[in-house]
Amino acid sequence: MATTFPPAPKVGMVSLGCPKALVDSERILTKLRSDGYQMSPDYAGADVVLVNTCGFLDSAKEESLEAIGEAIAENGRVIVTGCMGNEAELIRARFPSVLAITGAHQYEDVVNAVHEASPPVPNAFVDLVPEGGLKLTPRHYSYLKISEGCNHRCAFCIIPSLRGDLVSRRIDAVLREAEKLVAAGTKELLIISQDTSAYGVDTRHETRNWKGREVRAHMTDMARELGQLRTAEGQTPWVRLHYVYPYPHVDQVIPLMAEGLLTPYLDIPFQHAAPNVLKRMKRPANEAKVLERVKNWRTICPDIAIRSSFVVGFPGETEADFQYLLDWLDEAQLDRVGAFRFEPVEGAAANALPDPVPEEVKEERYQRIMEKTAAISAAKLQAKIGRILPVIVDEVGEPDEDDGSVGATARSQADAPEIDGNVFLRDTSGLQPGDIVYTEIEDADEHDLFGVPVQEYR
Repeated sequence: MATTFPPAPKVGMVSLGCPKALVDSERILTKLRSDGYQMSPDYAGADVVLVNTCGFLDSAKEESLEAIGEAIAENGRVIVTGCMGNEAELIRARFPSVLAITGAHQYEDVVNAVHEASPPVPNAFVDLVPEGGLKLTPRHYSYLKISEGCNHRCAFCIIPSLRGDLVSRRIDAVLREAEKLVAAGTKELLIISQDTSAYGVDTRHETRNWKGREVRAHMTDMARELGQLRTAEGQTPWVRLHYVYPYPHVDQVIPLMAEGLLTPYLDIPFQHAAPNVLKRMKRPANEAKVLERVKNWRTICPDIAIRSSFVVGFPGETEADFQYLLDWLDEAQLDRVGAFRFEPVEGAAANALPDPVPEEVKEERYQRIMEKTAAISAAKLQAKIGRILPVIVDEVGEPDEDDGSVGATARSQADAPEIDGNVFLRDTSGLQPGDIVYTEIEDADEHDLFGVPVQEYR
């Protein structure tokens, strides 16, 4: 006689904001799946909907409120979590029917709220979770969050008030999660936090036993251990470091990149270069020393790619300050650059600064910096034509109707997913997402490369 089990409750998820919030969403879904919940791809099939909010900018807050409103209109049973959780009164005033509101990385509270709204159905046959947890990213790459919060007090940022001071994860927990992700098929690990360089500062870099040896909770120790991981095929997975402040010990990870143990890529949030602006931002003004160190990094690891982001139109930024930034970029020759027009954020100290920059000036400076960085990027990518580079395949297209050829979208080691460029491949028959292949670069534009696979990556 067939056994009929009661249907498991279903949870829908709307995840907004940065990769750190995405990791939070993955952890929440992983825990709920282990408790027997099913995931719903739409509002109609969900017993309860989670909205993981972003509260970094006023525009992001409004997007979060719109997402909450849509979830209530389409489903009615909504739980709110994430960075806007500390503005519960605002959310409840606008949406009094919200079932529960929790703050950023309050995983246990979120799960408890779901349990209350839609109790789980105990069943040993449905509470199984994949080894790497539930993911909102493709199987071949994964974000690995190593800490929460931040000890900096930058004038334009409210992250510490949203997520608190730095709280580092145990080094053995970080390495164990990385090992599980790679075992489950991850080919690329993206290390994220608010300040990766400060990892372990709050625990005084405590040591833990890992595979019979003592390992510190320190960025350099963590990077060295991650470089020892191997995929099922025996390859070294790509390990990409994000949100790296240029503290002196960052110099120690560059040789690991030269040895092929780490992906030759650093994401450094410079934000600006002019000393006057950096001082007003309450950020270290050591731009000259940084340029010297970048030069040394490239001597050790010529293929290192450096990406960063910059704020234009910060209160008090003069034309001379902005020109200083442009000249600095000419010398730094960063590989990937994003720029943002300064936007006041409720609760940020920068809002009280004098001499705001007019909106039309912000826009003009934004266009100039994007033109400058696009020219730098174009020249750097042109220099790669004719080289053979390893690339990781993200998506494979359908065969062409005329000749049956198959194209694919991939990335080089200089390109993080979603934020950097792509490598567009031709003649890729037989490739699958997650494959890493050597590719001959045939052409380039301002942001992307074009090439053809030539041999298997080993």
